[in-house]
Amino acid sequence: MESFKSNVAELPAQAAAKPARPSLRRFSHLSAPRQDLVRLCQAINYGQIHHLEIRDGNPVLSPPPLVLIEVKLDSDEVPRPEVDLSDFEICNEVRRLMGQLQALTTGVIERIDVRAGIPRRIVLRALLKRARPPMPQTAPPGQQNREEPKSQTSGVLCDER
Repeated sequence: MESFKSNVAELPAQAAAKPARPSLRRFSHLSAPRQDLVRLCQAINYGQIHHLEIRDGNPVLSPPPLVLIEVKLDSDEVPRPEVDLSDFEICNEVRRLMGQLQALTTGVIERIDVRAGIPRRIVLRALLKRARPPMPQTAPPGQQNREEPKSQTSGVLCDER
């Protein structure tokens, strides 16, 4: 039986589980667009970045992506300590994000979740290589299979809500 994963094009998340390069350990080692993305995450502190275009492995911030900022009403927010530094060691989450940008090369990151100024989770768009044919239905012993009308979308993944 073929698994669903075999029908999905290789995702950047599968291709770049490790940081892009071990040498990317410091903020100053990042390209200017990548530095801008890190600074955007720090400025957001808590929130999301939506529909971030990636071109040649770098984020495109012009036009700017949609940014949602979460405001905590029950406590004061503390900015990242690196905000005022010109150079600092980047955390594993930022290195992994840079690896994802490199693996994606050109495309769109649907959403980046930012917590405490650090990108914690991303949602990527992926396309199916092909849709699996529908599984044949078998009737319990002693009963015959009843033919059901085939829909126009038979064999294609769709959401019929």
